[in-house]
Amino acid sequence: MPTSTPSSTFRIGGDLLVRRLGFGAMHLPTEPAADRARAVTVARRAVELGVTLIDTAYLYGGGANEELLVEALHPYPDGLTVTTKVGVERSADSGEWGLDGRPAVLRAQVERALRRLRVERIELLQLHRIDPATPLADQIGTLRELRAEGKIGRIGLSEITVAELGRAREIVDIASVQNRYNLLDREHEPVLAACAAAGIAFLPWRPVAAGASGERAEIAAVAAELGATPTQVALAWLLGHAPVVLPIPGTARTGHLEENLAAADLSLSPAQRDRLDRLGDLADPQP
Repeated sequence: MPTSTPSSTFRIGGDLLVRRLGFGAMHLPTEPAADRARAVTVARRAVELGVTLIDTAYLYGGGANEELLVEALHPYPDGLTVTTKVGVERSADSGEWGLDGRPAVLRAQVERALRRLRVERIELLQLHRIDPATPLADQIGTLRELRAEGKIGRIGLSEITVAELGRAREIVDIASVQNRYNLLDREHEPVLAACAAAGIAFLPWRPVAAGASGERAEIAAVAAELGATPTQVALAWLLGHAPVVLPIPGTARTGHLEENLAAADLSLSPAQRDRLDRLGDLADPQP
């Protein structure tokens, strides 16, 4: 017998309602013009298909990805959340990107993001990485101050450990965690478990191991049984693995987008899920 379909929605921070299967905008090209036009079409199609959570970051083109989403979607429809990330900055000397969690930098990046996204408050703002050169209390404390000022609604973190999550939560409520995680890459299972225990949204980036899902015989077999694709099976597994998981698969192709979002309607039987669960014992973390 098939399992019951997992809940399709989640309340980030306990109150921000989103559909669990979102969209990662990182792969949307911002130039040249023809590619940008197709990217706008993909972003709009995602919303047409019911996506209410779109993930971007300042790192993605130095704000160009945020501007693309504004072109495609502003004024934003009711219920749409565009979450962005700060804490990575480009060196004025070398042009290379590096971690920078200094309070002044975080404040400036949030202010610029507010202007680019054309919002008065960023409902979910995530720290792209913890900067080891800046005290954690200074980084999280700055985001807490920005939340108190009404410029941030909820605070999230990315690529963190269980210990770092615990320390951050001593300073402020954490609404989300965005770590690399998928069916074949479960290095951060302890972080996911901590999020599940606390009701914190877990946004796995790289929610499908690139090129690997279709190569695993067990995944391909389950896909064949369901008349689905290996990618859809991998996403359906994530949605059923824990209720706090909010996958954000990304693509620059409309057809691939539609395939990804159809995974929300795919039900895995207990036997199929058990077979997929066991793949975690065999998988090595992805590079």
